[in-house]
Amino acid sequence: MQSVFSERRYLIPFRATLLSQIFTDVLVIGSGVAGMRAALAAAEHSDVIITGKGHIEQSNTYWAQGGIACVFDQDDTVEQHVKDTLVAGAGLCDEPVVRINVEQGPARIAELIDWGMRFDKARSDSEEGPIALGREGGHGRARILHADGDATGRELALTMQRKMKGNDRIRAFSECFVLDLVTLDGAGGAGGAGGRCVGAITWHPKYGLQVIWAKATILATGGCGHVYRETTNPPIATGDGIAMAYRAGAVLADMAFVQFHPTTLYIAGASRSLITEAVRGEGAYLIDRNGTRFMPEYHDMAELAPRDIVSRAILAQIAKTNHTHVYLDCRHMGTQHFSERFPGIFKLLKKFDIDPGLMPIPVHPSAHYMVGGVRTDTQGRTNIDGLYACGEAAATGLHGANRLASNSLLEGLVYGEITGRICAEMCTNGPTAPAKIISDIRPSDRSELDLADVRSSLRSVMWRHVGIMRDGPRLAEVGEMFDFWARYTLDKIFDDLTGWQTQNMLMVGALITRAAQWRKESRGTHYRTDYPQTAEAFRTHELWQRGESEPQTVENGASLSAT
Repeated sequence: MQSVFSERRYLIPFRATLLSQIFTDVLVIGSGVAGMRAALAAAEHSDVIITGKGHIEQSNTYWAQGGIACVFDQDDTVEQHVKDTLVAGAGLCDEPVVRINVEQGPARIAELIDWGMRFDKARSDSEEGPIALGREGGHGRARILHADGDATGRELALTMQRKMKGNDRIRAFSECFVLDLVTLDGAGGAGGAGGRCVGAITWHPKYGLQVIWAKATILATGGCGHVYRETTNPPIATGDGIAMAYRAGAVLADMAFVQFHPTTLYIAGASRSLITEAVRGEGAYLIDRNGTRFMPEYHDMAELAPRDIVSRAILAQIAKTNHTHVYLDCRHMGTQHFSERFPGIFKLLKKFDIDPGLMPIPVHPSAHYMVGGVRTDTQGRTNIDGLYACGEAAATGLHGANRLASNSLLEGLVYGEITGRICAEMCTNGPTAPAKIISDIRPSDRSELDLADVRSSLRSVMWRHVGIMRDGPRLAEVGEMFDFWARYTLDKIFDDLTGWQTQNMLMVGALITRAAQWRKESRGTHYRTDYPQTAEAFRTHELWQRGESEPQTVENGASLSAT
């Protein structure tokens, strides 16, 4: 695998020698919560282009059922939220970053309210009064703000979209796929020495291939859940931002840590729709096929234990009862209460003739959130000058080895604002000098694999062997599979999204596998059956960079420059 995935190829192969050009001060890649907040902050000082791979309705943000974690009650404190985040992160959270997110959260929420976002009230029949605060797994206090019960992401996305449309310094390009970053002077060499990001190569169905030149580029491309067969993520979550950053020489961190959501709807032939953790926070129980409530046997927080613990407990109970799934029991809530509290989920369940007030909901874990990603400092800077990262694509150190529920939308808001504001440091220079972009990769002399087969096999093997439970021999086998697929796929020149996305999925899947094989311990979302204990020697961030066969390691809180 190393010889293929460390090849010093800078650009993904594409069929063009002369591209049209667009100039801007700041380019934001990704139009979820982090990208939109970054664009709004950057527009305070510069002209901005924000690109979206699809439309807003296709983003993870839009479909986020969970809320936003924030210290918003007089009985709650910053210290308590920090503590809960550190506990969930299993010893790998960078505390300064945790404090930045928790302390700046209230200001970001107040801002959203000022922009017109509607949060649920403590009294459903009143527009006045205090905001309702829910509790989710790992939180010691009720501090989760929701909108329309289980549609927080939709309300958040639409609020921010309205705010962007009112800003004439922001241009939004939807259906704009970014192939690769463009760097000059060393193309992002080790530690960023001599490398500077000056924009990206994009493809649009109407305008074709283009170069967007930018003084500052912010990666906010989200996660990579679609590399797994079972996932809550939409099909566009193929890890493109992480893959393009790696190709450009950016440092990646904590790639072994992928969070699996314990409860997604499990019905044959249906997509794995999320059943938000707030349902368990409202009092729902997990039961097995025999009707036995099993979570108290696995953790003293029962259904509100951290997600990695709940996911593994579900798999253990499935094996113990020889069944395909477990159930979420909400019958004690009653149909009316459930439908009022979770209208979106109720509507979804109705399509399958499931009344949660009368029958339990079949559920199973699915890949949900990429904890690792592009390594940044406390201000969102990467090791490449002019390149910043925020949101799920970034590894700031906030989540450690396991994300605390509802901290992700908070991170998108906080670090979106930070990166958008701080990137002004790159925008005081003169106009970016364009370079000639030529794709001179020779046509492959190897036969071509069927892309649909590669994607299907990739997603299946990631789910079986690089998922919730992992072990060394299987990880080694998966690495060999990736090496084979890569030899016949990464060298090809494609002309469409399917090919480019498959190449990105291969890159990200291989990196997750390599990191999981290296980390010989169990911690947070990463569980090795052959190394079931947490090892102090691995209480470190592992850093991956193109051209290196082994990762560097840094202690928590170490500055990015130390790498």
